[in-house]
Order: sequence, then C-alpha cells, then structure tokens
Amino acid sequence: MPVHRPEHVIALPLLEREPELAAAAHAVDALCAEEPSGGLLVYRGAAGLGKTALLSEVRRMAAGRRTVWSARGGETVTSVPFHVVRQLLLPAVTVAERDGEGTPDARELLGDRYEIVGPALGIAPPGEQHADPQGVRDGLDALVERLVKAHGPLVLIVDDAQWADLETLAWLASFAERPAGGLPVLVVVAYRTEEAVGETERYLGTLGSAARLRVTLRELTSDATAGLTRAALGEHADDPFCREVWAVTGGNAYETVELLAKVGDCGLEPVEESAGELRALGASARGRGLIARLEELGPATTKFAWAAAILGTDISLDLAVSLAGMSHEEAAGCAERLRAARILVGVDPLEFVHPLIAGAVYRAIPSGVRTALHGLAAWAVTRSGRGAAAAAPHLLEVHPDGDAELVEQLREAAAEHLAVGAPDAARRCLERALEEPPLLSVRAEVLYELGCATLLTSPATTVGHLRAALDTQQLDDDLRVDVVFRLSQALTHNNQTGDAAHVVAAEVARTPEGPARMRLQAAHFLWEGVQAVEDDGPGRSRRLDRLAAGLTGRDNTERVLLMLRAFDGTARGESAEEIVQTGERALLNGGLAAGVGWTDTAWGFEPPALLGLSYAFADRHDRAESLFTEGLRAFEISGWSGGHLAFAHALVGYLHRRRGDLAEAEAYLRESLRLADRVGDGLPMHWDAASMLIDTLLARGRVDEAREAAERHAFVPPYSSSIVIPDAPSVRGRLLLALGHKKEAVAELEAAGLALMRRGRHNIVMAPWACDLAYALAEDDPARAAQLAAYARDRAERFGTHTAIGVALRCAASLKEGRARIELLAQAVAHLESSPSRYELALARVEYGMAAGLPAVLTGGLELAGRCGADGLVARARRALEVPHTRR
Repeated sequence: MPVHRPEHVIALPLLEREPELAAAAHAVDALCAEEPSGGLLVYRGAAGLGKTALLSEVRRMAAGRRTVWSARGGETVTSVPFHVVRQLLLPAVTVAERDGEGTPDARELLGDRYEIVGPALGIAPPGEQHADPQGVRDGLDALVERLVKAHGPLVLIVDDAQWADLETLAWLASFAERPAGGLPVLVVVAYRTEEAVGETERYLGTLGSAARLRVTLRELTSDATAGLTRAALGEHADDPFCREVWAVTGGNAYETVELLAKVGDCGLEPVEESAGELRALGASARGRGLIARLEELGPATTKFAWAAAILGTDISLDLAVSLAGMSHEEAAGCAERLRAARILVGVDPLEFVHPLIAGAVYRAIPSGVRTALHGLAAWAVTRSGRGAAAAAPHLLEVHPDGDAELVEQLREAAAEHLAVGAPDAARRCLERALEEPPLLSVRAEVLYELGCATLLTSPATTVGHLRAALDTQQLDDDLRVDVVFRLSQALTHNNQTGDAAHVVAAEVARTPEGPARMRLQAAHFLWEGVQAVEDDGPGRSRRLDRLAAGLTGRDNTERVLLMLRAFDGTARGESAEEIVQTGERALLNGGLAAGVGWTDTAWGFEPPALLGLSYAFADRHDRAESLFTEGLRAFEISGWSGGHLAFAHALVGYLHRRRGDLAEAEAYLRESLRLADRVGDGLPMHWDAASMLIDTLLARGRVDEAREAAERHAFVPPYSSSIVIPDAPSVRGRLLLALGHKKEAVAELEAAGLALMRRGRHNIVMAPWACDLAYALAEDDPARAAQLAAYARDRAERFGTHTAIGVALRCAASLKEGRARIELLAQAVAHLESSPSRYELALARVEYGMAAGLPAVLTGGLELAGRCGADGLVARARRALEVPHTRR
C-alpha cells in the first residue's frame, strides 16, 4: 500500500520566482486544455533555494483539475531499486482497493506486463528469470498510458531527484525522450546540482535536455530577504537587521525561514542592536549548531534521531523503535520533542522536516556507531519480513568482516534485484559480497552471478567477471560448463565471436567424454558457425555432419546440434529437403523443446534463430513464421526489450522480406534498429537489421534511403565478427551497384564470393553475390558473367528451392537475347509461382512481360509489385507499358 507522506511544516516563500511560476502555470494550463499536452519541467539548484516550494505550487495549481502523484528521493535509499517509482505510481495501481468498483485494478492496468512490472512496483513476487531493465521501463511506459486512460492527464512530481534510485532515473530519462506530441503527462523534477554525480548526473542531464523548461534557481536578493523578514517579524524590522539576515543566510530561502522562526521563538527585536545575535542563531539551524540543538534534547532523543536518519525516508515507527532500542512510549516522547524542535514531522511514518536536517543528523553519527546501526537496521528489516533486498542498503554500509551469512544475504538481495530488472543494484550487492570476502569456493559462484547480472545490459562487463570465475579453478564441473557457455555467449554479443569459439575450444580439450563435453562441442560448433571468418569452414562442416549424422534429438544437446547442422547445410547450399528433415528432428512434437526455447538461458536464442532461418531459406515460410513469431512473443512476455527483442523484430521483418511484404518488412526492421540503438552501437544485432533493411529498401526501389541507412549505421568494412544475414558484403555490393559505383561494387562482390566459396558457403539467396556480380560484369566481361550465372544456377538446383532456381534463371536470362531470354524468364516465372517469394515473382513477371511483349503478363507483374510495396519495380513496369511492346 502507498505510504502517506506528511507535508513539511516549513513553507518556503516563492519570492523572485515569477518566471518559474509562469512556466509552471503555462504547462499546467496546457495539460488542462481541451486538447491536453504534456511536458517536462526541471528545477535545479543548491539546497534550500525553494525547489520543494515550487513543486508544492505546481501541485496546488493542478489540484482539482488533474490527477497529481508525487515522490521524493532520499539520501539513504538511493540504492533501493524503483524506490521513487513505487512512491510515484503505487497510489495509482492500488486506488481500486480504496475506491471500490469502477477503477481498474493492478492486474487490469498492467495486463500481460503484470509479471514484468509488478515485481518492480512491489505488488507481485519476483519471478525466477532475470527481468530485462528495458522491458521493465517499457512496461512502466505502458502503465502510464493506461493510467492516462483511467484517470485523464497526469502530473508526476519528483523532488530531490539527485537521490532517486538509478532505476527510476533511467525510466524517467527514457520516458522524457519519447516522441513529441506523446502522452498528456506533465513531469516536474527538482534536484540539487551539487549532489548529482556519476550516472545520476547523466540521467538528470538527459531530463534537462528534454525539458520544456530547465532553470537553475538562485539565492534571494537582499531586497527579497528584507521583504521576507518584515513579513515574518513586522514592518518595524529595520534595514541593518534585514541586511544582516541576508548576510547570515546568503539568500538561502530555507535558512532564512529557519532563522526568522528562531528570532520569533526567542523574542529578539528586529532592529540593528539585535543584529549581532543573528549569526549564532543561524548557526543553530545547520551543521554543528543543529547537532548541538539536537543534543540539548537529551541522549535518548538524539539516539532516536540517529535511528531515523539511518532509516532515511518513510521512517517506520516500529523499525525506529527497534533500532533505537527503546519502548514505544519512550520513542513517542522522543518523536514529539523532535517535532517540536522542527526536526521531524509526521507520526507513522516519520519524516525529517528538510533533507538538509536529515543529512546533518546522519553525518553527525560517529562512524563506528553509524556502521553498527546499519547492521542493526539490516537485521531489523530482515526480521520484519521485508526481505534481503529491503535490507541491502544497510548491508552495503557494513564493514567487511568475512561474514559468510552477510555474503549469502547479499547474494539473495542480488537475486531479488535481478528478478525486478535492477542489474546495477544486483551488481553493487555482489561486488560488496566479494569485499567481505566470501570463502574461496563461494567466491567463484559470486563472480559467476556477477557476470550473469550484467549479461543483458553489458556483455563486455560480463566477460571480465566470467573470466575471473574460471580463473578461480573453484567451480564444479557442471557450473564450469555453464560459465564457459555464458562467457562465449557474452563474447559473441560483444562482437568477439572468434574469442568465443576459442574459449569453448580450450574447454572442450580439457573436458573428458560425456554430456558436458558434448554440450561444449555443440557450443563450439555454434560460435564457429556464426563467425564471419574461420580457418577451416569445410572441415568444421564435415565434423558437424559426422557428429549429427546419427542423432535423433533425444536430448537438448542433440537437438541443438541438429539445428546447427540444418543451418550449416543451408549456408552451404545443400538439399533444402534434407535440411528440413534435419530441422524436424531437432523439434519435439513439432515445436521447440523445453530448455532450448527462445528465453531459455542454457542455450540462448541463437539455435532456434538459426533453425528458423533455415526454414525461411528452404521456402518453408510457415515453419519460419511459427518460430519467429513465437520468439517475438516470448521476448515480449518475458519483458526482454533489449537486444533480444531487436533481433526478433529483425527475424520477423526479414521473413516478410523473403515473402515479398516489403513495406511490413521495412517497418519491422526499422523497429529492430530503434530497439537495438537503446542497447548500444555497432553490435551484431545492428549489422543484421541494417543489412536486412538495406536489402529491403533496394527491393522497394528506394536507393537513396538505402544509402542513408548504410551511412547512418556505418554499413562499411570492417564488418561484424559474426555472420550477417543476408551476407553483408553481398548487400553492400548490391547497394554500390544501385548507386552506379560499378567498379567498387565489382570489387566488393568479388571479395565476398571468394571468402564465401573458400568457406564452402554457396547459398545464392542467403549471399546473393554471384547474380549481382554477373549483372555488373555483363557488358565488360560477358564470359565471366556467364560463368557466374552458371555457378548460381548449379548451386540453386542443388539447393532445390523454387525461389533459388527462379532467381538463378532470371540471372541467366539477363545475359541472353531473343528466344533464349524469353524461355529462361518463362521458366523463372514458373518456378517462382510455386515459391512463397512474391517480390521475386513480381520481378520475373515484369521482365518476362517486357521481353516477350506480353502486356497482360507485365500488368500482372505490376499489380503484384504494387501489393509487395516494390515502388521502383512498379514505376519500371508502368514505363514499359507506356511504350509499344516488341519482343527482344
């Protein structure tokens, strides 16, 4: 349930804040307009300048007109994942319990994202899988969209954002970067500039860049301070006294209000003769003066204040009592004295009147006592049933002491953090566990867990931790295999595919015969097979063929090997019929077996992706569609919104390209690149999506857009260390040819063909270099062009799909004249009419209609090209229809 947050008793003045207030009023009015629009306001400045007062005024402006929810960061809870998000949105997702019928409950609001976002909000137990942080952020976006539908335009206010947890800030930063004209949500953020450092500073900088208004607050002038003084103490306050108030406080609004309150408490006359006493009074409002004032309230009250400072924000009275070691009656008396001294407000929960006071009290606790209190707080939080994750902020502050139990608590907290999509929080816990230090046997496991914590977000970091885990030599055999596989997977995702293969090869050499060795061999074949360059491709293919020949798919290792064998056969251009049969043996009852699914971590998403591509190139688009859509849905359900989801969009998009649904293919591929950009730059997923997009745009006849995509995504050598589908040099050669750079295109395509043939890869659809090179050489070197066309036809017939044969026949026809050309094109059309590749069919029909002078065929090709979204082919066919048709 949401916690009621008491309002501070000190209301800072809004003097000299007219521009800021005007901007806020304009933003609120825009949100309340007939066609509401949202925005972002950011107020920043030093402590005590009135940021909170500005936010209170924004809240007042919107009250009764729009729904307003607010939250506040806390200095001692910055390491609690989604702490601020929970404050902000829990009132929304729990409002149904208070309001009864008519309001969507949490499950209805979150829909199929309940299992993803619910744990982050603390309303659902964490699952067993690691949650993808990007998936959680996307889920929070979707939640806000539904809240807008349920409650209308929203105002979301975050104070003290310099102390917000990184998970909340990451979401706010991504939410702020949504396209303009988005949701009618006004986000208002305030933070202290001097406290924002590291990642926090970066996220707040992103917010500032996206803001409608970002303003740095300044101190009050002497005139404003004088006006405030006279308003508080009377018009008889003279000028010298007012100037001294300004000199003592430096124009800090909070310190000015506190000082004037103390002047009133002690009955000091606001005249020049009393001005000399102001510095002593001012000192009691901050630093040592504040602590001295606290100590005057007695040891028990000071101890209770320390306990409150350790607990931070939303201070539970029960926890404070436990931590202070006193009865409820004694604690109630201490709390009352602290309220009277304007140090605390509220009853249960308690709050410090101002973060400046909370920070001063916390830093005043002697270092050794502070550490001990954090240890007690961790025990109290755990004993209260809140769990290891809730105790983690205190565990992180305890001095290392070789405590095995603390190590286990930190590991448990890390697991909870990973389950809610907070890998950075998990990393901090596990790094702290290593400092304890753990026992040697446990240290290897902690390093492995640390590597797993960063796998989805930082493959490079994962590599270092997993290598360190292997170096300990303390892993049992099964766990060591897992570590090696995760390490090789991380290396591949970090564009180090060659290193991935070498790591697994070394482990195969040291592992005796048995299931572990066979799993490692499968992993070795996997990473060697997806390398862009390897030493002995034909040799690897022969070894894989021998190993897979007798396999029936009785376990997951065999199933993965069969998937790899199917893809290797596809790349080599072997019989598509046999490839499909091999792929079928890799399935269980026609589907992926448990353990080798898209989100199963034992093998990763690569094997099912390679199997799906094998089906796609074998003209079994139905089987490919089943696998790819299953993968897309699996990633969405699991909340994996980073690289995995990007790759799934690319696969679905490329299947549409192969089918000839070019516009839909383009949409999926652009979405793939958008998702990939959120993960990083230059990763293997970028290469695949960019290659597929460029190939699709060329098919659509949008050459300039293809060139722009190539430039935007640096689609130039050196290429990815992993293979790219379709083959990147082949696609780049095709692009150069379309741009009229024939010489460069020929060089690119020649190099691509040489590399692929040396590796034994002859699939002319997966790597369309041969036909494009034949087109390029047709005029200057017809003999070489004819050889390439013959090679393409031979390899297509060996592969045996109607698509491949039709493409090869069209290529051969381009080198012929008269009746020979027409007959080859007729054969191409016949094959492609039996294939699922509609764009290739449209292209062949247009060329056949033009060559044979058959307007009906040409018109049919034009109509099919239009349905495919092949704008360039449509224009070409229309031009041909405008002139008399003669056979060529």
